[in-house]
Amino acid sequence: QVQLVESGGGSVQPGGSLRLSCAASGSIVKDYVMGWDRLAPGKGSELVAKITRNGMITNYGDSVKGRFTISGDSAQKMVYLQMNDLKFEDTAVYYCTMYYDGANYWGKGTPVTVSS
Repeated sequence: QVQLVESGGGSVQPGGSLRLSCAASGSIVKDYVMGWDRLAPGKGSELVAKITRNGMITNYGDSVKGRFTISGDSAQKMVYLQMNDLKFEDTAVYYCTMYYDGANYWGKGTPVTVSS
């Protein structure tokens, strides 16, 4: 079974930066898509970013384009999210995601709080 563990969340001031990490484990031998969703109070789940295993294709939610960068390390089965120029609206719990072999997986989430 796939397991995802996030780290790197915390509190930061507006305009600051954070780097999130996600480590995947399990019987992962084929191609996959990994990424990040976020969940904020009063909102539904929102796509933040995703990346294919080979790193060739990335996709970002409109609200984070130009500020966030997703990257991956396929050998280590890890994915990262570099978040720059953070805004109040980025406050949420960030969940690592994986789509693998026809199934979706989520980590337990890491909270990010942007406040002055």
